[in-house]
Amino acid sequence: ARPISATLELIETNPTHEPNTSAEKSSRKGVMSLDVNEKNLLEDPATAHPDLTYGWNAYSGNGDVTAEVVYANYGTQEDFAKLKGLGVDVTGKIVLARYGKIFRGYKARFAEQAGAAGLIIFTDPSDSGFSKGATWPGAGGWANDLCIQRGTLNTLPYPGDPGTPGVYAADNVMRDDPQTLDLPRIPVQPVGYAAAGAILARMKGINIPDASWQGGLNFPYRLTGGSDLKVHLAIKQERFLGASANVVAMVQGWRRPDEVIVVGCHHDAWGYGAADPCAGTICLLEAAHCVAELIKQGIRPERSIIFAAWGAEEFGIIGSTEWVEAHEAELGSRIVAYVNLDMAAMGPNLSMALTPELTQVAKDAAALVPAARNPAETSLSVMLKNQNPNSMFATLGGGSDHVGFVCRMVVPAISISAGGAQGNSYHSNYDTVAWYRATVGEDYEPALMVTRATLSFVALMSNQKMLPYQFGEIGRLGVGALDELSQLAQTDQERSLVESLRPALMALQSKGELVDIALLEKQPIDARADQRILGASRKFLKAFQDPAGLVGRPWYKNMWVATDPLNSYAASIFPMVREALQVHDQIRLAEAVNRTAFSIQKATSSVELMLVAFQANELPR
Repeated sequence: ARPISATLELIETNPTHEPNTSAEKSSRKGVMSLDVNEKNLLEDPATAHPDLTYGWNAYSGNGDVTAEVVYANYGTQEDFAKLKGLGVDVTGKIVLARYGKIFRGYKARFAEQAGAAGLIIFTDPSDSGFSKGATWPGAGGWANDLCIQRGTLNTLPYPGDPGTPGVYAADNVMRDDPQTLDLPRIPVQPVGYAAAGAILARMKGINIPDASWQGGLNFPYRLTGGSDLKVHLAIKQERFLGASANVVAMVQGWRRPDEVIVVGCHHDAWGYGAADPCAGTICLLEAAHCVAELIKQGIRPERSIIFAAWGAEEFGIIGSTEWVEAHEAELGSRIVAYVNLDMAAMGPNLSMALTPELTQVAKDAAALVPAARNPAETSLSVMLKNQNPNSMFATLGGGSDHVGFVCRMVVPAISISAGGAQGNSYHSNYDTVAWYRATVGEDYEPALMVTRATLSFVALMSNQKMLPYQFGEIGRLGVGALDELSQLAQTDQERSLVESLRPALMALQSKGELVDIALLEKQPIDARADQRILGASRKFLKAFQDPAGLVGRPWYKNMWVATDPLNSYAASIFPMVREALQVHDQIRLAEAVNRTAFSIQKATSSVELMLVAFQANELPR
């Protein structure tokens, strides 16, 4: 999609306010034009670049609508249900919703499902503006009143090229008709909190239901604007078939070249992209540069390493998904780990999200890296001080280029990043080098730390004979996820089905932990046992891969984790079970439990094979 034009106007039948903010312009009595673009900054000449666009959301529907306004808080399903329960009808109205809580595309989907004629999404100061601290370009880096978050609205049940689900988007491929794709049909416009505030300040209708609906602007938020207040929203976009590019380089391993580690970050951005993605892209490039320098010295990794700068991530994770779809038959069983570095260096606090097999090696990598701006401590020691050791690593969800690797190829993956900077320029024209250096820092210490953590992780994965996976962690985390899923059950029968997975998960955990102990002891292993352990570990890694895919989302093949179908940023553990529980379909739940149990059993059988190999290795010969 590309933007053609956008108009946003506020219309008052009996105006009581004069235009009084930087986002309001009036040429006719009672009609005010509201800004859909950031202003240029004298402090940052980069913001005046002629190629920067006004704020827009990719895949918005086209339309020209004038209607009354309804405020829908964060635009979640629960928020729209609350409005309905309060008797607030959004049919034919323009909905005003703030960014946050869920992926923006679902705000559009839920608004359209509720009957809205259009949607305005705004950055609220309580979420990332002056309520958080000083704003840019003043004494801080938080969003000012004209800062606009752009972004895609694609919520199709698969990432990648919208027209080629599950198939590599080659030039000659058959594509789905764009008119049949379930993309937004209503016009959607993002704005800053000055434009949103101009609307909210004039809304005189029903009070909000509770304080959680109140944002950071200094007046009471209301649910309705009344018949005297209307908004004119006109959006025109063009959907077209365009080209993007992945930039990929490979270093061939000298001992195990068929086993591959992939390190990636996307290179496309909504503007300059100093933070997103370049705070990660610079780490990707520096890591590749370091490996290249080692090769010049005659030092090569044992396993092969692919460095990839992905294209078109911002339009729906297209570049990496298409690469996965093109190479899954060839490389699906050969990739031993994927490392994602999207928007990675955003502060001094190292963090990691990962699949369970990589828990211990992630700790080992962090222990090798000095903390940013605190070289007397390791990154791991700082992480342990700031977080619960049992939940130090997040589960990989959606929203970036790891999705194809985790959810379709089913390979171990990790996202390495660092946060803590006090500011937000996300997807705006203010995401410039000037903002980054003023907010994150000019020393680039976080980027150095992330790059070192990446190289440490890659070295540990590349240069050990036995890949440093952990086999008991998935069972431990699975038992914890089951506790939450049981709470979603509404009947004893549902709860009994869910709980039937618990003994199998506990067995997987206990037997997996025995394998972990045996691996840590590093006893000499003969060649036959070595091959049996290696073969079983490969089976373990693919145990949760189900060729049939998830019900309703067959592109997703991982029975352990998938993106949340109602918030594609979030992770859903045991996704088939969770989705069946959410609709309380007992037949679907029984199928989900059976297929999940089969995956758990495959994983358990794999660790049992490893235990047998270890025991056979200990027998006298």
